[in-house]
Amino acid sequence: MHSSSTSGSRLCLNSLKSLPIKTLAFGTLILPFHSINASKTAYQFDNVVNTNKLVVVSVVNPTAVFDDSEHLHGFGYDLVRNYADSLNVKLEFKTVDDNATALKWVKQGKASFAMTTASIQTIEGKNLTSFSASCGETASLQKNGLNTDLNWVFKAANDPLSETASGFICRAKQSGTLQQLANFYNQNVIKEESWDSIQRDLNSRMPIYKASFQRTAQQYNLDWHLLAAIGYQESYLKPNSVSPTGVRGLMMLTNSTAKAMGVSNRTDPAQSIQGGAKYYDSMLDQFSDIPYPDRNWYALVAYNMGPGAVNQLQNRIKNQGKDPNKWVNLYAYLDSNKASNGRYRQAVQYVTRIRAYLEHIKTTPQLVNI
Repeated sequence: MHSSSTSGSRLCLNSLKSLPIKTLAFGTLILPFHSINASKTAYQFDNVVNTNKLVVVSVVNPTAVFDDSEHLHGFGYDLVRNYADSLNVKLEFKTVDDNATALKWVKQGKASFAMTTASIQTIEGKNLTSFSASCGETASLQKNGLNTDLNWVFKAANDPLSETASGFICRAKQSGTLQQLANFYNQNVIKEESWDSIQRDLNSRMPIYKASFQRTAQQYNLDWHLLAAIGYQESYLKPNSVSPTGVRGLMMLTNSTAKAMGVSNRTDPAQSIQGGAKYYDSMLDQFSDIPYPDRNWYALVAYNMGPGAVNQLQNRIKNQGKDPNKWVNLYAYLDSNKASNGRYRQAVQYVTRIRAYLEHIKTTPQLVNI
């Protein structure tokens, strides 16, 4: 486990104390470009300013980024996205197969920085500098099954880019953003012993409905794996499922939603998948001003709670002085209040489990190739 307070090439916040700062609503750090007095040395920070682009290279793993998807997501990826937003620059995110390649890109100046799980000895052996991507928040990462050795690696310790990044990470820790992101990307949300029965379910039922998921997803320009993940969360892919509240079918539609989506028989699996996809697509439209991957998570909460409930939550978040269109803020509100509100608890479990099922379906060859 590594902490940002470690000596050597590790960075700390001391270098930031003399710089004017302002804080975004979700607790991240912004340092205005004009406030940084860079020397004549060629810094990556200068490249970011001049190109208005942050180029980040990362290894693919459950902690850093989930890459086999239409829209990247992950604990590390979300941190990087928020850092780019805090600098008001575009993010160009690249993935590579191994840490050595990622470090080579930084050394050659092909990337602003790298996100890797390489050892500190390896990083320092390349004369590069790094700090913990969790600012020492190892307990939250460990509890959620995430790799505590995730590092951000830079070419030089005195580059203003690495200094602002260090400050950003530790402010995210102080604000609770790091912990909430770790909670959402929890790799232990489904118990290890449950995956065997889940896999048996998927092996036996997915072949029956895969074509319908694929055909319907193509119609609405959706990811069929995500539709299948929703279906599994809703009914375990059982078309005759019914709940005590009256929702029914493979995608568990209410009677009113089914009618609105043109579904005449909720227990018909093809109709249910069609209706569920159409409804999910309409939820995406409701939140079209929110970028991906956050829009997917908002749409899933709306699928579960209704779009009106999500709009109410957004208003409450806005009244708290936070950005209502940031997933980390919506998730934090739900997660922080779930003990006193059953609907919030259900929504948190709903979207987190669907994320886990999506990743499982996409990375299990026998499911993808059925």
